[in-house]
Amino acid sequence: MLNIEFPLIAFSHCRDVVVEVSKAGGLGVLGAARFSAETLETELSWIDEHIDDKPYGVDLIAPTSMAVSEENDATDEIKKRVPQEYFDFAASILQRHDIDTSDMYAEGYQRNAFLTKGRAGSIIDVAFSHPIKLIANALGVPPAYMIDMGKARGVVIAALIGTQEHAIKQVEAGVDIVVASGTEAGGHCGDVSTLVLIPEVCAALQNSGVPVVAAGGIVTGRQMAACMAMGAAGVWTGSVWLTSTESDTPTVLKEKLLGASSRETVRSKSRTGKHSRQLRSPWTDAWEADTAPKPLPMPLQSQVTEIPLAKISKLAEVGDRGARQLETSWVGQGVGLMRSTQSVRAIVYDFMQDYLAATERLQSSLED
Repeated sequence: MLNIEFPLIAFSHCRDVVVEVSKAGGLGVLGAARFSAETLETELSWIDEHIDDKPYGVDLIAPTSMAVSEENDATDEIKKRVPQEYFDFAASILQRHDIDTSDMYAEGYQRNAFLTKGRAGSIIDVAFSHPIKLIANALGVPPAYMIDMGKARGVVIAALIGTQEHAIKQVEAGVDIVVASGTEAGGHCGDVSTLVLIPEVCAALQNSGVPVVAAGGIVTGRQMAACMAMGAAGVWTGSVWLTSTESDTPTVLKEKLLGASSRETVRSKSRTGKHSRQLRSPWTDAWEADTAPKPLPMPLQSQVTEIPLAKISKLAEVGDRGARQLETSWVGQGVGLMRSTQSVRAIVYDFMQDYLAATERLQSSLED
């Protein structure tokens, strides 16, 4: 379906990672959440120039349900719907770590992270104007507009899910690939473990003709082999690329990720308004405290969190002690297996070798 050598799909916001994975035999998928239509056009044009005609994909977030849905819901109007106590609470976390928050919210959060109904169309149009092989929706059933364009242009439509019920709905809507993501995953995730979710979804879709791709905490080839043994046709990975040489992850954050254990993540609504898994830090702890305000629905919560988190990241890179403590990132529980910085190509080859060794072990268990 994807014209790739090895069924390893790599989600990344970094175009360099996307290109290198595809060149190494997998499929790089660019996360479009941080881009406007104009910046996405720039990123995809760069990929087209550097990927040597290898297949690649795009992933976006056009959720089925949001607190904001109209095209003319401007950032200023969205910001007005956020109670002041939320801004004050977020600022207080930084202040306790000796970070100046004066004028921190002078401008609203403008990144096009979560697409409203009107804005989704322009992003989809940009994606389809390039030679993509796959387009994926990360939250909910893809818009009919996206599915129809994919069918017409021969582009594979994928969707991420966290439950068997959602997998069935995706197939009924017409998607070509279901990405079943266990709770171990970084970013938005459900509450069912990968080990349970994959065989459950594979059984539910066994007569549909729609392949299941496994996701959730997968950072090694042996995990990939385990998912394939449970019925998956391939794997979708994300966190493992954050610490790669080519990744644009800030240096301080890379160091935190490489030093973290699998227990140092938290699944919370505090960042976006929907459950997502992040690296634990005093920032995430503060939002989980009993005194913290209840997270707002998407995309209102992002108006509260993304500006201070960007400030934290910037200050951490220049050595601010409080910011280094607070810094966090979306990452899965597989972070505990990420112990060194390697090139993207080396990571892909490690996946291949580890996968082969795992399948050989399975085969030998039948022969003994």
